Amino acid sequence: MSALTPPTDMPTPTTDKITQAAMETIYLCKFRVSMDGEWLCLRELDDISLTPDPEPTHEDSWEDLTDLVEQMRDDTEDPNYLMANERMNLMNMAKLSIKGLIESALNLGRTLDSDYAPLQQFFVVMEHCLKHGLKAKKTFLGQNKSFWGPLELVEKLVPEAAEITASVKDLPGLKTPVGRGRAWLRLALMQKKLSEYMKALINKKELLSEFYEPNALMMEEEGAIIAGLLVGLNVIDANFCMKGEDLDSQVGVIDFSMYLKDGNSSKGSEGDGQITAILDQKNYVEELNRHLNATVNNLQAKVDALEKSNTKLTEELAVANNRIITLQEEMERVKEESSYILESNRKGPKQDRASEGQALSEARKHLKEETQLRLDVEKELEIQISMRQEMELAMKMLEKDVCEKQDALVSLRQQLDDLRALKHELAFKLQSSDLGVKQKSELNSRLEEKTNQMAATIKQLEQSEKDLVKQAKTLNSAANKLIPKHH
Repeated sequence: MSALTPPTDMPTPTTDKITQAAMETIYLCKFRVSMDGEWLCLRELDDISLTPDPEPTHEDSWEDLTDLVEQMRDDTEDPNYLMANERMNLMNMAKLSIKGLIESALNLGRTLDSDYAPLQQFFVVMEHCLKHGLKAKKTFLGQNKSFWGPLELVEKLVPEAAEITASVKDLPGLKTPVGRGRAWLRLALMQKKLSEYMKALINKKELLSEFYEPNALMMEEEGAIIAGLLVGLNVIDANFCMKGEDLDSQVGVIDFSMYLKDGNSSKGSEGDGQITAILDQKNYVEELNRHLNATVNNLQAKVDALEKSNTKLTEELAVANNRIITLQEEMERVKEESSYILESNRKGPKQDRASEGQALSEARKHLKEETQLRLDVEKELEIQISMRQEMELAMKMLEKDVCEKQDALVSLRQQLDDLRALKHELAFKLQSSDLGVKQKSELNSRLEEKTNQMAATIKQLEQSEKDLVKQAKTLNSAANKLIPKHH
C-alpha cells in the first residue's frame, strides 16, 4: 500500500476487493478479548464499519479507501480508544480467571497452594489490572512503575490491612516493590478480604489519582466490576508459604491457552473426575506421611539427646555423692582433731592455751566452711534429682506421643493401601466399560448390517410380488379372452 493512486493503464479494483484487502492488512492483529459462554473468544474489532457499498463506482473507490484507512489509523492511534480496549480486555480476563478458579477449587474441595496453575494466573491477571494506567515515578535509576504504592494506602482506609502491610514489610526475601505487592495480594486472599480492600481503594479516587492516569482501569467502572467479582473468592481456602518463594523475579505473563476452548478435552472430564479426586487424596496422604516421618525422626533425636543428658546427670550425681562422702569423712576427722585439741588443752600448760585457742578458732572456721559447702552440695543434689524426675516424665510423654504417631502412621498407610486398591478397581471398571462399549458398537454395526440385508431382501420380495401381480393380470386377461371363444 505504498501508492494509493493507481496507474491509468491498469483496471480500477472494486470497493469489495479494496475493503477485503484493508481488513486483511490493517486489522489482522487488532482483536478484542470477549466472553463466548464460558470460554475465551478473540474477535476482530468492529467499531469501524468495513461493509462495501451496494453499488461501487470506479471514480471514487480509491478516495473511499484513503478515507477509510485514515479513519482506521485515527481510531487505532487514539489513546482513549486503546485504553478503553485494554480495560475491556483485562475485565474479561479477570472474569474468566475468577470463574475458573472458583469452579476448579470447588471441584477439588481442598486448600489451594502457590503451585496451583489457575491461582498463579489469577495473580498475574490482578497484577496487570493494578499496573494498567500507572503513572511513572522518576527516581535516580530512571522511571519506575509499581503498584505497591496504591496498596500501601489500604491500611489507611481499612485498619485491618495494617497487619498485612506490616507482615509484607517484615518478610526478609522481598527486595523490590513488585515483590511486596505480589506478597500483599497473596496475604489478602488468604485473609479473604481482597474484595473489601479493593472496594475501599477504588472508592477513594482522589487518592488514586496520585498514582493512576484518569482513564486507568482502577479509575473507571471496570475496576468496580472486578472488585465486585472478587467477592466470590471468599469461598476459597488458600495457603501460601512466601519465605522461600522468589516473588521479585517472577515474570507475569497471561497464559491464554488455559481459557481457550478445546472440544476434545471436555469429553472425558466427567469420567476422570473421581480418579483425579482419588489421586489428590493419595498425594495428600503421602505428604502427610512424609511430615509424620519427619516428626517421628525429630522426636527420636530428642529422645536420644535426653538419654545422653540423663546419662551425664547420673554421672554427675555419682560424683556429687562421692564428694559428699569425702566431706563427711573430713568433717569426722575435724571433729576428732578438735576433741583431741580440747583434751590436750585441759591437760597442757597454760602458756600453750593461746596458740591452741587460735588453732581451735581456725578449725571451727574450717568446719563452718565445710558445713556450708556440704549444704550447697546437698541443695545441688536435690536440684539434680528434681531435674532427673522431670526428664523421666518428659521421656514418658515423648514415648507416648511417638506411639500415637506410629498408630496414626499405620492407619494412614492402611488408608493409602485402600485408596490404591480403589484406584485399581476403578481402572479395571473403566477398562471393562470401554470393552463393553466396544462390544456394543460391534454388535450395533452387525445389527445395522443385518438390517440393511433385510431391507434389501424386502425390496427383492416387493419386486417379485409386483412381477407376480403383473403375471396374474396377464393370465386373467388371457383367460378372459379365451372364455368367449369357448361359448
